[in-house]
Amino acid sequence: MVIHHGDLDDVAVQEQIKELRTRIETSGELKKFDYWGRRRFAYEIDHKTDGYYSVYEILAEGGALDETERSLRLADSVIRHKLFRLPDDEAERRGLIGDGAPADAE
Repeated sequence: MVIHHGDLDDVAVQEQIKELRTRIETSGELKKFDYWGRRRFAYEIDHKTDGYYSVYEILAEGGALDETERSLRLADSVIRHKLFRLPDDEAERRGLIGDGAPADAE
């Protein structure tokens, strides 16, 4: 999940998301993307009250997203981000890996 500053306009946020998706696709496979849009925070974060949310489900090898996480940490337009690994049984239930995963087209 990535939260961009609410001070940005929609065009700037879409450009940031496009750059992030490109970075993700170079180190892994983007399985699912959800853009939640502008949402109000339950409490202030860095003196901000709202931000643009986007959620990514990524299939990648261990350590492949280290550079992506580093760039998110350094990006001025990102208020918060969170990358975490799903347990194998949850990833399989969601169809990201295993028998439920879509086969690659040859």
